[in-house]
Amino acid sequence: MATASLSATRRTGTGKGAARTLRREGKIPGVIYGHSREPQALAVAARDLEKLLDVISADNTVIELAIEGTNGRALIREIQRHPFKRQILHVDFQEVIAGEKMTVRVPLRLVGTPVGVRLGGGIVDHTLRELTISVDPANMPNHIDVDISELNLGDSIHVSQLTVPAGATVEDEPDAAVVVIATPRAAIEAAATTETPASTEPEVLRAKKPEEGEGESK
Repeated sequence: MATASLSATRRTGTGKGAARTLRREGKIPGVIYGHSREPQALAVAARDLEKLLDVISADNTVIELAIEGTNGRALIREIQRHPFKRQILHVDFQEVIAGEKMTVRVPLRLVGTPVGVRLGGGIVDHTLRELTISVDPANMPNHIDVDISELNLGDSIHVSQLTVPAGATVEDEPDAAVVVIATPRAAIEAAATTETPASTEPEVLRAKKPEEGEGESK
């Protein structure tokens, strides 16, 4: 389980005007919620949050959140950004409760070079890059390794074949493909050309039959 630290302060002002004021002061409005607490409005330093997001995976990192001397754990659930400036406008935190499962997206990391790539010139088609699981935060992985070293051309790995932490529940479809070792398109086209060569025989044009009476002298 990856963890990181962040400080926040309580805020009382709400609405667009209060949010704009906070941003001018270099702060980002936010909220923390959880089943055992009322939603609480917060403010975090923009610089601190941006630095943190540069080095963590926001989807599955537990944040040690200090709120004016009170410490707790939370996950970042939503980050709202300006559509053009990429400026962070708002951040949502969800409180982490020990023993309570949470749904998170975990990166899938491919390990090894497939046989089909080394010997067959295949291409690794990584179709599913994150796995959605419900898991106790104490067992939350930073990533899940997927060993692809023994895959040949045409082989694939599906969600049902992945190893997840004990007690975790996978939310994705079990038959969804994670990775496929594909044959290069150029090789497929070359094989198709070899199997069905173009005909070299000339086309026979049939003479048009004259219509009845055509060519008779009157």
